[in-house]
Amino acid sequence: MQLGFQRVDDHQAPGWPGTGKQHSHLDIDVVDLAQATKELLAIGATQPQFQPGGDDWVVLADPEGHVFCLVTG
Repeated sequence: MQLGFQRVDDHQAPGWPGTGKQHSHLDIDVVDLAQATKELLAIGATQPQFQPGGDDWVVLADPEGHVFCLVTG
């Protein structure tokens, strides 16, 4: 599977939790939730304070503010 992305001038990130401006959302399956979270934070992701998944998943945001979730399969 491949995903393509492109820059959009003057883009406004959707915000988290939902602000009514939702875009696509990715759930990414990882083997070790804590390790994957640590690695993504180290390369520029951020972790919003609102985390509805408990221990089941982690919500992160890319540097542009798009949220995605890490889950274990």
